[in-house]
Amino acid sequence: MSFQSARILAVDDIPDNLFILDSILGDVDGYFLDCVSDGEAALSYLDDNKPDLILLDVMMPGLDGYEVTRRIRQIKAAPYIPILLVTAHDQSSLAEGLDSGADDFIRKPFDIDELMARVRSLLRLKRSLDEQQAMIRQRDDFVARLTHDLRTPLVAANRMLSLCLQGVFGDPPDDMAEAIENVVTNNENLLQMTNTLLQVYRHEAGQKKLVRSPLSIYSLAKEVVQELKPLAEEKALALKLVAQPSDVPETSTAKTAAVTHSDDDTKEAAKKMEQSYCTEGDRIELRRLLTNLLGNAIKFTDSGSISVLLSVSQSPPTQIPSAQVIEVAIQDTGAGIEPEARDKIFEWFYQGDHMRAGSGLGLHLSKRIAEMHQGTLTLESEVGQGSTFTLFLPKL
Repeated sequence: MSFQSARILAVDDIPDNLFILDSILGDVDGYFLDCVSDGEAALSYLDDNKPDLILLDVMMPGLDGYEVTRRIRQIKAAPYIPILLVTAHDQSSLAEGLDSGADDFIRKPFDIDELMARVRSLLRLKRSLDEQQAMIRQRDDFVARLTHDLRTPLVAANRMLSLCLQGVFGDPPDDMAEAIENVVTNNENLLQMTNTLLQVYRHEAGQKKLVRSPLSIYSLAKEVVQELKPLAEEKALALKLVAQPSDVPETSTAKTAAVTHSDDDTKEAAKKMEQSYCTEGDRIELRRLLTNLLGNAIKFTDSGSISVLLSVSQSPPTQIPSAQVIEVAIQDTGAGIEPEARDKIFEWFYQGDHMRAGSGLGLHLSKRIAEMHQGTLTLESEVGQGSTFTLFLPKL
C-alpha cells in the first residue's frame, strides 16, 4: 500500500467539514476519500469496504464517534483500520476516545500540516501491521504445507519397514531387525511431532472447528488410562483413575467415598459415574488433551505413581461460565518443575531444561483446547515432589 493509493473514510454530519477534508487530503495529498454523514452510514460502508484509515467526527446525531469506534473494534473478522477522531475544542474526552479504540485524536479547527502528519503516521502504522500479518500468513501457510507434506512419506516409509520386519522380503538378520525397529520408532516420534505442529497451527490460525456433543469425561479418562497403562507398567509406575461421586459434598468424609475404577465396577455404578461427569465438547480434541497430559506424566516420572483424579467443584474459576465445574487433576511423583519454568510451561516451543523435553508444543496445544471448551488448564508443582496439571471444564 502506497500513501498515494490509500483510501480514507471521512465521517462527519457537516458537509462543509467533509468538503474541507476532501480538498486537503484528496486534492493536495492525492488520497482517495469516501465521505458519509453519520455513524450508521459508516458501519454500513464497512460491510463492503475496507479503507486504510477512518477520520471520524465525535459529535454527531445518533451514534457518536465513540460508539462507532467501539462497534468497529468489535468486528472480529475485519482487518485493523486506524481511527483518527476529529472533534471541536473542549467538547470531547481524549481518554474516552482512546479507551473506545481510537488510535489518535485531533481537535478542530486543526492545523493542516498537523492533520496531514497524523494521517501519514497512521497510514504508516496500517502498512506496518499489514506487512506483519502478511508475514504471519506466509509463515503459517509454509508450516502447514510442510507438516502436511511430511506426513505422507513418513507413513509410507513405516509401512514398508513394517513389511521388512514381517519377513515379506525375507527374514532380516537380528541386527538388521533391531535397526529397522529403531528407525520405525524414530519415524513414529517424528510423525507425532508433525501432527502436533499441524494441530497447533490450525488452532492458532482459527481454522480448527470443534465438533461439539455431550460426552462423559469419566468415560474419556477411563479410555485414556487403559490405553496408556502399558507404558506406565513398563516403568513399574502405578496408574489409577479415581473419581469422586459428584453428589457427595467436598469434605474429608467425601474423599473416602471416592470410587476407584477397577474391572469389578458394576454397570450401574459405572453408568452413574459417567452421568456425573457430563460436559459438551469435541471428543477427539479432549481425548488429545488428556492423552498429552497423561503421556507427559508417564514420560517424566521414573518411580512412584500417577493418579487421574476426577471431581466436581461448586466454585468454578471466574472465567468458566458454569455453576459447577469438572476438575481432572493428573498428579505424578516426578521431579517437579522449577518456578521459573512453571511461568513459561504453556508458551510456544518452551522445552525447559529436562533432557527428555519434547518440542514444547504439546502443553501449548492442550491449553488452547481447554480454552476453546470454555475451560482452563493450570499447573501446581514443587521440585522433588511431583506436579499436578488440572483441567477445568464446564459441567452440563
